Amino acid sequence: MQITLMKSKIHRVKVTQAELNYVGSITIDEDLMDAAGLIENEQVHIVNNNNGERFVTYVIKGERGTGMICLNGAAARRVQIGDIIIIIAYGTMSQEEAKSFKPMVVFPDHNNRLV
Repeated sequence: MQITLMKSKIHRVKVTQAELNYVGSITIDEDLMDAAGLIENEQVHIVNNNNGERFVTYVIKGERGTGMICLNGAAARRVQIGDIIIIIAYGTMSQEEAKSFKPMVVFPDHNNRLV
């Protein structure tokens, strides 16, 4: 049997941009992507701590070292600049693999930088 677990999480980052007239996605600073083990086009779930919204989108690589967290397209309607969000990616594995699996969890500072 295969089960789905949290693979990666970027915990409590600040939305820096929202671009409604852009093809959907979330643009994430490449430093944060690397730290969380995320790759471009990977599906992610977004949880908005400010308004309780939860939605699914995919990752676009943002400029390294900028702290960029930009919601694009329709997802831009679900956030406001300055909102605090959690970005979560999930993976599927066997129950045996899952017993020893350790997710990658990133806790950036208030400027979306690695500490």
